[in-house]
Amino acid sequence: MRRIVHKHTGINVCVGIAPTKTLAKLANHAAKTWHKTGGVVDLTCTERQRKLLALLPVGEVWGIGGKLTKRLQQLGIDTALQLADAEPEFIRQHFSVVVERTVRELRGESCLALEQLAPTKKQIISSRAFGDRITDKQQMQEAISEYVSRACKKLRQEQQHAQHLTVFLRTSPFSDTDAPYSASKSIALDTPSSDTRVFLAKAMQLLEALWVNGYRYAKAGVMLADFYDPGVYQPSLFDTPPVQKDTDKKLMQLMDTLNSKHSKTLWFASQGTKQEWSMKRELLSPAYTTDWQQLPVVK
Repeated sequence: MRRIVHKHTGINVCVGIAPTKTLAKLANHAAKTWHKTGGVVDLTCTERQRKLLALLPVGEVWGIGGKLTKRLQQLGIDTALQLADAEPEFIRQHFSVVVERTVRELRGESCLALEQLAPTKKQIISSRAFGDRITDKQQMQEAISEYVSRACKKLRQEQQHAQHLTVFLRTSPFSDTDAPYSASKSIALDTPSSDTRVFLAKAMQLLEALWVNGYRYAKAGVMLADFYDPGVYQPSLFDTPPVQKDTDKKLMQLMDTLNSKHSKTLWFASQGTKQEWSMKRELLSPAYTTDWQQLPVVK
């Protein structure tokens, strides 16, 4: 697998093999650290596991941060092997069930299931720092419209509807010359939706309440939250749920399909055309492995 990836992409990868996720991460760490391994470490053998664990400080174990490392060291646990040899019940009493699972994983007992599918997102945030400070309200409207469009596209890719929208904007916290300002406002839709047009209308209302003249804004963004599967939301007894036209759904699908194939073929007028506020990309790394147009040319 490592040879095939390098052959087709030119990217060096490392492979860690082990009976648990925690041990596999340590195997991968060893494959990266010691070049003599050839980029592949197999820890299916218990003897090899213990040899590697004895070489690694406890702070290298996945999930053991700086504070936990100090507390473990106070108990005389300095290496990953010493953590593996600790009694799980003792660790649970002094720390938590999460650290206990880590101990069991280091012993070869699988406690963390492999995710076959990525879990559904809890929220979607679309935000960028501006290439130039924004002082014009229309430019801010363009930026918010762009972020709403991106967030709603991701929402549809997740096959979800959202009911909660938040818009936020701020000046730079690192500037000595710009006056400080940071604010956000949220709104809940009557019925969850994934239609970009619905969220654009609400986002402009929130921006009206947030915008204050005289500031040099450095960043803004939107957040979608409170997700529902399509058709699952249950309105209250007195609500009159709006009827979602099938043509609305098809319109959003058409936009997503065309823009995926031809890179922003269709967009809303409120997103603007020049977008002079967008992030500077002069130093953006070329996408050699994903874009035919950016393949290096050898003359």
